[in-house]
Amino acid sequence: MSGEVLSLQGVVIRREGATLLNGVDWDVSEGERWVVIGPNGAGKTTLLQVAATTLYPTEGKVVVLEETLGQTDVFELRPRIGFASAAVAEKVPAGETVIDLVLTASYAILGRWQEEYDSTDVTRAVNLLEALGCADLMRRKFSTLSEGERKRVQIARALMPDPELLLLDEPAAGLDVGGREDLVARLGRLADDVTAPAMVLVTHHLEEVPAGFTHALLLNKGNVVASGKVDEVFTREHLTACFGIPLDVERHNGRWFARSIL
Repeated sequence: MSGEVLSLQGVVIRREGATLLNGVDWDVSEGERWVVIGPNGAGKTTLLQVAATTLYPTEGKVVVLEETLGQTDVFELRPRIGFASAAVAEKVPAGETVIDLVLTASYAILGRWQEEYDSTDVTRAVNLLEALGCADLMRRKFSTLSEGERKRVQIARALMPDPELLLLDEPAAGLDVGGREDLVARLGRLADDVTAPAMVLVTHHLEEVPAGFTHALLLNKGNVVASGKVDEVFTREHLTACFGIPLDVERHNGRWFARSIL
């Protein structure tokens, strides 16, 4: 595979008369760690659904892992993509255990049935859960977990098939400060791992961006406000334009923070 893992060219998404994405051009290459940020309704989750091959564009071209949407079997493509989102979590069967939830990612399915897994699969699932700090949860039902535990288990699941592209939709949403900081630190370590896949993380908040992320895309009302290296995108001018309020931007120890200057 070439260095490019994701390419959107002139992508438009329209639903029920509303334009959710408006002519988006975006390229993600191997080794890059992207954050997609913007206010509510900006189109961030829609963009990630396109990258995950669960939403097709109304107009434009989408190439994921060198396969063009509309010209490939997405059921063969999806196991190569790790995807963690609230939409996926909502579909988990009520009785599914954590270990089975992670294992079934190998087949890009939800709900263990009659598939077979060998000891290598089980070992990988356990190691991923351990790396995310939740190996002790493996026999618990997913439905009984706290929000923070669910987030970490979902990321372990997204990593299970050894994906070439990892997509994380608001992984810190709903967490308290302790849970958020623990998760952000773990994602920062993953971002620093040279063997990790290309990553795209969606968030509303600069403080949820882990250290080690290299690029940023700012969205507002389906339009790209700025895109490129994180140092060039996370500026007072760009973030003020994105969120529609004067913002001061600071960086400390690799982490970003924004505050109103009204």
